Amino acid sequence: MIPRRATPTLRQMAAGFPVLMLTGPRQSGKTTLARETFPHLPYVNLEDLDTRELAQSDPRRFLARLAGGAVLDEVQRVPQLLSYLLGVADAAREMGRWVLTGSQQFGLMDGITQSLAGRVGLLTLLPLCNAELHDRGDTLEQRLWTGGYPALYTAGRALHPPHWFASYMATYVERDLRQLLNVGNLGLFQRFVGMCAARSGQMLNLSALAADCGISQPTARQWLTALQASHLVTLLPPYHRNFGKRLVKTPKLYFLDTGLLCWLLRIASPEDLQIHAARGAVFETWVVGEALKHRSNLGLPPDLHFWRDNHGVEVDLLFEHAGRLHSVECKSGTTYASDWMDMARRWRQAAGPAAAEPTLVYGGAPSFERSDHRVVGWRSLGMGEAVTGGEREDGPPPKI
Repeated sequence: MIPRRATPTLRQMAAGFPVLMLTGPRQSGKTTLARETFPHLPYVNLEDLDTRELAQSDPRRFLARLAGGAVLDEVQRVPQLLSYLLGVADAAREMGRWVLTGSQQFGLMDGITQSLAGRVGLLTLLPLCNAELHDRGDTLEQRLWTGGYPALYTAGRALHPPHWFASYMATYVERDLRQLLNVGNLGLFQRFVGMCAARSGQMLNLSALAADCGISQPTARQWLTALQASHLVTLLPPYHRNFGKRLVKTPKLYFLDTGLLCWLLRIASPEDLQIHAARGAVFETWVVGEALKHRSNLGLPPDLHFWRDNHGVEVDLLFEHAGRLHSVECKSGTTYASDWMDMARRWRQAAGPAAAEPTLVYGGAPSFERSDHRVVGWRSLGMGEAVTGGEREDGPPPKI
């Protein structure tokens, strides 16, 4: 097992909550993390038909057989179990006895918040981050093209990423979204996902997206919500504070794994990515994903934004920390150029004293300081460089 950065957070939560809930996309390593972190708890897979039938037909007897607690995998298959689990958790009053995992959040989070409010520690596990893969010796293109799903690394690279992603998407569409959304035309839905991929790193125009796919806007919104709930995409909101300028109010769309994104964009190899027109968008998607993974691994809410005014001045990432605003620019080029920070400088002028020194994350290797900003090479992202929010509010600049 590749050591996960979320492990200390999960252990910390186990000391304060009777129930832990691990969510995230399929194949992100939730089951492995739960079993490795809590080896003393029995493992129960609710995908097993006989096990699921017992949990559905007689939940009290099912839980009574697990008096000491358990890891309950794919708990969304038996959502009614959550109400009964409340009584068991309250009666025992022991922390960290029940660890639940679930991939899809349709109805699951409603059940969690209604049945286990105040008793459950929630942690989202996304695919492997850069820090967890730092000793692999990949090039930047290999890292972006392969993505972070653990199966592509624990199999010793025997799995060819395009083959794995084709199977992953087929299973995901057939097993999750088709059942939950009643998608009749799989080809149309797959086209929608591909159109979303072509827009990763761009502001979301839902009307245009629906028109390009030949579907209604409400359908596009429903399908996009499903992709979000399944942790395949995220919407990055614009920063809300007005620095005396008109700001855009539309979120930006990002995929949460660049390997899946490259497959959807039909980028056939890492070498093709070097010269592909979408290279910059893929790199920006990767940096945003790394920021979200960092905060998820700490058990923190996303609290990440971008900023853009009506004159086109934009910074890729913005977050608050210790009373100041920190900005991050993303550039996929491997040779540093000082004019890359022009937008960040203009933003800093607009933000005034609230703005901290900006950071540039780029496709080169060296990290260094400049007079008015810091430069972080891609290999250093996640290895202690201060980039995105986390840690104590009164502490040093947050690190990823």
